[in-house]
Amino acid sequence: MTPILMVDLQSQYKQLQLEIDASIQKVLDEAHFIKGNQVGELEQKLADYIGIEHCITCANGTDALQLVWMALDLPVNSEVIVPDFCYIAAAETIVSRGLKPVFVDVDTDYFNIDVSKIEENITENTRAIVVVHLFGQCCNMTPIIKIAQKYNLFIIEDAAQSLGACYTFANDDVRMACNMSHIATTSFFPSKNLGCYGDGGAIFTNDFELAQKVRSLANHGQNKKYYYQYIGINSRLDTLQAAILLAKLPYLDDFNSKRIYFASLYSEKLKHISAIELPKILPSSTCIFHQYTIKVGHLKRDSLQLFLKTKNIPSMIYYPLSTQKQVAYQKYRTTNANLITEDLSTEVLSLPMHPNLTLEQIDYICGQISIFFSNF
Repeated sequence: MTPILMVDLQSQYKQLQLEIDASIQKVLDEAHFIKGNQVGELEQKLADYIGIEHCITCANGTDALQLVWMALDLPVNSEVIVPDFCYIAAAETIVSRGLKPVFVDVDTDYFNIDVSKIEENITENTRAIVVVHLFGQCCNMTPIIKIAQKYNLFIIEDAAQSLGACYTFANDDVRMACNMSHIATTSFFPSKNLGCYGDGGAIFTNDFELAQKVRSLANHGQNKKYYYQYIGINSRLDTLQAAILLAKLPYLDDFNSKRIYFASLYSEKLKHISAIELPKILPSSTCIFHQYTIKVGHLKRDSLQLFLKTKNIPSMIYYPLSTQKQVAYQKYRTTNANLITEDLSTEVLSLPMHPNLTLEQIDYICGQISIFFSNF
């Protein structure tokens, strides 16, 4: 059996080596390393894939969120609803723009923001809601959109972990992640479902003026060379990374399908273990399993992780501490404890998940987990 990896980028590269090498070589031959034709081509193909009007690529997923807040230009100290259980970039970019994050608890079943707790956290200073489509599935967007419309709030989607996931509304309208909000972002970090070989990110919107502003802000605030309308930043996806993503994009749906298949195998082989709670999928959403995350109760999570390590099985804890409990965010702590988030931080464990897993590896991982729990 080949070594088990959390993310197997080597095997994926070997699978697509001809396409990726040819795409890179074309950039080397043309020597347009910044703003080459491949960048615009990728933006158009990503927009077409999502079914949205505008895509603007940038240097990374955190910059994508930063550019959103720069473009929206909300008043200082405006409040932004954000889930307490997610990667730090969501809160980090809010605070860096002088805004106030309001941390809301998440749903115990789906790990995404608890819709029932959003409205109670809205004040006269609330201006936006960030929805983070965590671990590969969409938030429950129907009630979130209704709340945003009721209070005239912006919705920002963070789809760094969910590019390719879909949500079905009651009228059977199917939208992809990144196409259910005023503006959305994603990341092309190498381990993402669609990853480049460095850093990269993108912003999506149907708003022409907002798209033009984001594009300008990402290019030092200029609309014409050396003429600056805004105070911007330098955040570009370089041509080599665009070329790599162009080679990989046609395979994204296939890779996601393989993740879904391997997730189904995990669930089938682990369902007999009562001490484990398997991932649940929101009925209105697909899940493309950026992570396959189980919950292990009764203080056994850390012991299981140590046991798996002795068996050469990697695993990860996403996330060991809620955002508002991080030292840097103490001043933004809410008066009401987010109890679900605190519980999840002690229970979640993500197992290896990527399109190049093998049946032998899945059998071995699940077998070792069964052995661990047979001793209790």
